[in-house]
Amino acid sequence: MEEKLNQLKTLVAEIVDLNGAASLLAWDQQTYMPPGGAEARSNQLAYLGKLAQERAISPALGKLLEELLPYADHIDPDSDEACLIKVSYKWYKKATCVPVEWVVEFTKVTTMANQTWVEARQKSDFSIFRPHLEKIVELRRQYATFFPNVDHPYDALLDDFEPGMKIADVKVIFDTLRPRQVEIFKAIREKPQVDAPFLHQAFEDQKQFAFGKEVISKFGYDWQRGRQDQSVHPFTTVGISVNDVRFTTRITPNFLNPSLFGTLHECGHALYGLGHRPELERLGLAVGASYATHESQSRLWENLVGRSLPFWQYFYPRLQDLFPTQLGNVSLDAFYKGINKVEPSLIRVEADEATYNLHIMLRLEIELGLIEEKIEVKDLPEIWNMAMEEYLGLTPTNDAQGVLQDIHWSGGSFGYFSTYTLGNLISCQLWEKINQDIPDLPEQIRMGKFDTLLAWLVERIYQHGSKFEPQDLVQRVTSSKITPEPYLRYLKAKFGEIYG
Repeated sequence: MEEKLNQLKTLVAEIVDLNGAASLLAWDQQTYMPPGGAEARSNQLAYLGKLAQERAISPALGKLLEELLPYADHIDPDSDEACLIKVSYKWYKKATCVPVEWVVEFTKVTTMANQTWVEARQKSDFSIFRPHLEKIVELRRQYATFFPNVDHPYDALLDDFEPGMKIADVKVIFDTLRPRQVEIFKAIREKPQVDAPFLHQAFEDQKQFAFGKEVISKFGYDWQRGRQDQSVHPFTTVGISVNDVRFTTRITPNFLNPSLFGTLHECGHALYGLGHRPELERLGLAVGASYATHESQSRLWENLVGRSLPFWQYFYPRLQDLFPTQLGNVSLDAFYKGINKVEPSLIRVEADEATYNLHIMLRLEIELGLIEEKIEVKDLPEIWNMAMEEYLGLTPTNDAQGVLQDIHWSGGSFGYFSTYTLGNLISCQLWEKINQDIPDLPEQIRMGKFDTLLAWLVERIYQHGSKFEPQDLVQRVTSSKITPEPYLRYLKAKFGEIYG
């Protein structure tokens, strides 16, 4: 079996290399590529996707996996080899359902759509993006048909981002969460509101960028294995290599929060990517357990660390030094309450913790309508605006504030959005466990010390990559599957203190 196992590792490593090259090209597309390069880039990415798909469904790979499955059942189920065989077999079976021609077309369509989305967003004109999105929705509906045995067409899409999760599971969690989160939000709105005009001033771009870089260096981001750039929509690329994890930031000159907390958010993704065991990379397992697990890390570092009072007891004097005119006369207490101000926002990435999940539920509702063919793309701006009014009492004044604000649909990422809320829930489950294991964590954060926290996360979460499905991983660490209870306890405690 040793020879067959080595053959499997060789085949998987070839797919890893092709996907890594595609990830690098995709990162360049969203950072430095001139707009005129879009068509050539779509052909390049389509070709790499074709090669990767052909290898992912090759008879040689399938034969090896069939022969190795009995072997995997007789060795340590947590071993790298057993996980390699079982995870590869699952994705092989799924990949064989998808025609290579579909992969090529999907890659070309989404590559061009991304460039068009940038233009449409800049001009706040949905009509520019609409024909591209119509084609993407058509392709995603077609993709669901490749898996006729799923309980719901959306399950096929969701499983790509959250292995093992079904839309029925998500609905149960969301149905439990939504009324209780709305109750907390309403209770906050009945109290005297926080006023934070000091956050909406002119903050020099390079100073914002420099402060974010200083913070994430303290977190433990390894600049020898990554880089930070600017882009229209912040993102992290973890698919290049475990030793090359890059992310971007969007600077907003007249509002401090988006750049600052966006940087901490993307750094959370990057730390997770850098924390996988290098031995897993050539096995195709040096990726996150799921998108929700990834989001749990971005939200943990952004919110549970970065919006905490101990964090700012350490970092606020430094921020005041950088912006003495804007913040020199603003007290720590006022600043802390200001960055945690609860107020409905049109923009998801600027939303506070008490309303963020409502943005996600809105998007999930629209995605389900599109996949179920109950909603058509042409009606999205109107549907989006009506849903925003229903969920948050706000109506966008233009498409850039509304249906065009997120990059995800331009990349065909239907099934992604629910993982943000699931990630919020996982982050608080982990946070309760972390504070049990590291009882002096608040004091460590107050001293600007994050190495113990990072080491805990590497040991319990990061190093395992995608060896375990998310529900299994969360259960192993917290003794419970994904549940909203710790998250609701966190919201009540934090905002109960801030709003009395």
